[in-house]
Amino acid sequence: MPAAYHTRVSRPLGTLAALFYIFLWASAYVPSKVGVLGSSPLWFLVVRFATAGSLAVLLALALRAPFPRTRRAWLTVVVLGVLGNAIYLGCTYEALRHLASGLGAIVASTNPLVLALVAPWALREPLSVGKVAGLVLGFGGVLAIVLVRAGSGTAEPRDVALAFVGVLASVAATIVYKRWTTALDLRAVTGLQLLAAGVVVLPLAVLTEGAPHAHWSWQLIVSFVYVVLVMSIGASLLWFWLLTHGEASRVSAYYFLTPVFGLALSALLLHEPVYWRDLIGLLAVAAGITLVQRSVPGATRS
Repeated sequence: MPAAYHTRVSRPLGTLAALFYIFLWASAYVPSKVGVLGSSPLWFLVVRFATAGSLAVLLALALRAPFPRTRRAWLTVVVLGVLGNAIYLGCTYEALRHLASGLGAIVASTNPLVLALVAPWALREPLSVGKVAGLVLGFGGVLAIVLVRAGSGTAEPRDVALAFVGVLASVAATIVYKRWTTALDLRAVTGLQLLAAGVVVLPLAVLTEGAPHAHWSWQLIVSFVYVVLVMSIGASLLWFWLLTHGEASRVSAYYFLTPVFGLALSALLLHEPVYWRDLIGLLAVAAGITLVQRSVPGATRS
């Protein structure tokens, strides 16, 4: 976003907005788990992308947001949609067929750790001693939690690996975003990349899942409305607000709360078990992310 759009707000308001964004991002794993168990996961994503993308594009048109004009700009939007939505959420939803939603949030929280690892090559950000220590702590904490839950059916290695592939795609999207979208209006990009993701996932849904099916319940309906309105549109607009007011860096400062919120919400709403050894790993993840973020300027987004 061009620097002219950045206007500062009060520190308390910026902090509350950043914390709320982190909470929303972590909360997505509970309704996603409900959607995966109650319907065809990829079809759930296709309908989610199509609905949220259409609403977001209509909103962008109503706000008279400028749309991409060059071939390169359109290609950037498509790449963002494929990496940050189609691959990231596609892998996540497939993993959530068996993976506990709380653990899914923990794996996803490694996003800033992976970004710090590749930043020296992708973004020319140095890898300091503090970052290395944070990487070791963060990945060690995730590994400890996975080992504790191995064999329980909620943390099979293949599902954890699939979720991590989604994280890699999300990191790639972050790099694309940081390097090539500064001249694009995010109000238009938000909807367009969702529609692009839907187009990519649609043939995969047809080939792998056949005709769509769902076990309709109020939980499934509420979950779908939540991920469409609150996550795909609401959280994206909040991110846009954070960017335009120069508050995106605060998200990084509180990123360590993502696995905490994710695990707590999963236990509260889905009654997923939490073991005391999970908490030790969680502390290691939080400490690792904190160390990395103290050394990395700017913010990450998935």
